[in-house]
Amino acid sequence: MVEFEIAALAPIGPGYHFSRSHTFDEAQVKAFALAAGDLNPLHHDAEFARGTRFGGLIASGTHTASLLMGLTASHFAERGTVLGINFSVDLLRPVLASETVSLEWNVTSIAGRSKGGCILELQGSMRGADDRTSVLAHGTVLFTPD
Repeated sequence: MVEFEIAALAPIGPGYHFSRSHTFDEAQVKAFALAAGDLNPLHHDAEFARGTRFGGLIASGTHTASLLMGLTASHFAERGTVLGINFSVDLLRPVLASETVSLEWNVTSIAGRSKGGCILELQGSMRGADDRTSVLAHGTVLFTPD
């Protein structure tokens, strides 16, 4: 099994885990959706969204996926060089514009490369305060530790 020790940090290999929390707010949800070109009124029009089954604004799928992908980049960039290769997401339930969520990733496999670094396979999720999963994700990154 390949494992990389990073300074005094835990070795990166199968079972390695990292996470953070994030709190959405209406201004952020509106701004992200607009920047992403998503004009769905569920992300912009609070009055419209209150009249839907969601009861208010919801974050766009691109927003939730971007936060998960960004966590992998930020986490591994502090430890070396990282390049995202592939990500896929399953949007299971809406994320409210006022919700606090937990973003987490687990390394499921690691493969060394003859050119240096390693390929990490990751499983991720976004969960609400009620511990219900909103987003499931799979990621593959090329990581070269410092």
